[in-house]
Amino acid sequence: MPHTPSEKSEMSELTWASTMLQKNVAPVGTAQYVETRIRNAAKAIGWSFSRTRDIWYEDERVAVRPRELRQLEEYTGLRYGQQELRSVDQLIANADALLLGHTDPDFVSAFVAGLRAFTSALHRTRAPGADE
Repeated sequence: MPHTPSEKSEMSELTWASTMLQKNVAPVGTAQYVETRIRNAAKAIGWSFSRTRDIWYEDERVAVRPRELRQLEEYTGLRYGQQELRSVDQLIANADALLLGHTDPDFVSAFVAGLRAFTSALHRTRAPGADE
């Protein structure tokens, strides 16, 4: 059965967890050696060194538990970011609804496009961990 392009682009939980560990929990530059980065990541999220190492190197014999995925989401701020994005989308939808009664359609579409561009730019320019 052929895969659709979206199926091919999806990453496994193990790959996602490994990427989060390497890019967000213990990124390059936080320590000179990979082993030290793994140790720092383990300490930061409260996992054992061996468990963190297995996920770091995407050992196929391990499965990432849902609790561990939640820990990574919370540590990296991903869950908070998703909630903020939903909140902004809801605000935009509310603005759309309020402006639908406006007689000039060019104003409405330009206003909404501008608001979307502004929030998109704001989201892209924020550095990870800037809230801290």
